[in-house]
Amino acid sequence: MISANNVTYRVGKKALFEDVNIKFTEGNCYGIIGANGAGKSTFLKILSGELETTNGDIAMTPGQRLSVLEQDHFKYEQYTVMDVVIMGNQRLYDIMKEKDALYAKEDFSDEDGIRASELEGEFAEMDGWEAESNAATLLNGLGIGTELHYSLMSSLNGSDKVKVLLARALFGSPDILLLDEPTNHLDLDAIAWLEEFLINFENTVIVVSHDRYFLNKVCTCIADIDYGKIQLYAGNYDFWYESSQLLIRQMKEANKKKEEKIKELQEFISRFSANASKSKQATSRKRALEKIELDEIKPSSRKYPYIDFRPDREIGNEVLEVKNLSKTIDGVKVLDNISFIMNHDDKIAFVGGNEQAKTVLFKILMEEMEPDEGSFKWGVTTSRAYFPKDYTAEFDNDYTIADWLMGYSPVDDITYVRGFLGRMLFAGEDGVKKVRVLSGGEKVRCLLSKMMISGANVLIFDEPTNHLDMESITALNNGMIKFPGVELFSCRDHQLVQTTANRIMEILPDGTLIDKMTTYDEYLANDELARKRTVYTANVTDTEE
Repeated sequence: MISANNVTYRVGKKALFEDVNIKFTEGNCYGIIGANGAGKSTFLKILSGELETTNGDIAMTPGQRLSVLEQDHFKYEQYTVMDVVIMGNQRLYDIMKEKDALYAKEDFSDEDGIRASELEGEFAEMDGWEAESNAATLLNGLGIGTELHYSLMSSLNGSDKVKVLLARALFGSPDILLLDEPTNHLDLDAIAWLEEFLINFENTVIVVSHDRYFLNKVCTCIADIDYGKIQLYAGNYDFWYESSQLLIRQMKEANKKKEEKIKELQEFISRFSANASKSKQATSRKRALEKIELDEIKPSSRKYPYIDFRPDREIGNEVLEVKNLSKTIDGVKVLDNISFIMNHDDKIAFVGGNEQAKTVLFKILMEEMEPDEGSFKWGVTTSRAYFPKDYTAEFDNDYTIADWLMGYSPVDDITYVRGFLGRMLFAGEDGVKKVRVLSGGEKVRCLLSKMMISGANVLIFDEPTNHLDMESITALNNGMIKFPGVELFSCRDHQLVQTTANRIMEILPDGTLIDKMTTYDEYLANDELARKRTVYTANVTDTEE
């Protein structure tokens, strides 16, 4: 068990948290939610001891082990993958290293023998003989192939490093597990594995995530951070949403009844306060009036952007024909003879672990990369808007947000442009901010503004939810569902994929394609290849860092 007792945390004069009291108990998985800047990650750092409270304290059951998902992906570059995972239980790792050093000594003494015996006993009590096997199970489940288990961390790509650090946090059944955005950079298969792991995990889990499906699947409780307070709700994310909305409705209804009562008392007092025979009743009602207090209903600090993709032109029946596309990169065939025809009502989700193949296909379709073989043809009625996975170059300039979006606007009117920015929560002086200094989430909202203003009837998204908060993901999800054109997209948000796509494509490690007219959940449940396939990473190079 871990608890926060009267915790206050200030940054300068601003109180991020004020007198927070909350207890996290064994056997529960707590989802920490709140708007960007509410302090979700900060609260996890306070719980882990990385940050000290201004007032109050954090208490943990004596003897329990706490494990934290590391955020520095380059911290363990000179260690092997296996060593990094076992370091999740630092005491066990220290014993292993001390044992190895003792047994490597040429002048092994009696004292060394006694010490080795003590270490062996402790090692056995900690299931040390199963350590590498347990670590390998975690790594394989997350998609790190056996051939990488003894490689140096420095040789891994960015997403694989994230998976290793996650395996490190999960290793050795910690009593308390703190996870900050554990699904970032994980493909949908790895996320599904993590969901099952946490569902079966018997100790305490506290997780920050913007993935609604993930929170619904694993959480038994939701801790909502709003206005410096933390309110605990039983149930998963959907239960929290319904409960919080119900609470607001009940408070509004209670206030409405109180307001009616206030009006009734005020009218009586006004009519009879000067009447001698009614003066006692009027005085009594004045006292009753003074006791009525309306409940304070603060508006949530959450802000939802308004995402609405409106095509300027209706799309025709001929949308896209792909014939025998092939592409080899660094000796690996990422696309192998891929062919498909896209229909005018298709919303295609590209799923599976072959991240590079999806990006390569999108770049080819947007004419940013040439295929080695094959061809593709867009219909004459189509117009395209593209959200790239790597958009660094897009913001490598000194434009303000408003000037940047003006460069893509079909209407030469700054008021028109500011309307789109306002929908994406860039209000007032935000428009004069330089795009170079924007946060990751702000850059994504700029790109979505660009796609909205384009009026395209074909939308291509390559991992658009990275860096977005839950409110923005919800808005994007709704916008993609409502969009009357066609869509091709890859996304790690299970709920977005399930609620948006009507066709699923998976590019396998050998570059071939599975194509099914179905929803994502049906694909996972019914497709034989989807049920039997492993997480593919061994022969696929992910260039993301």
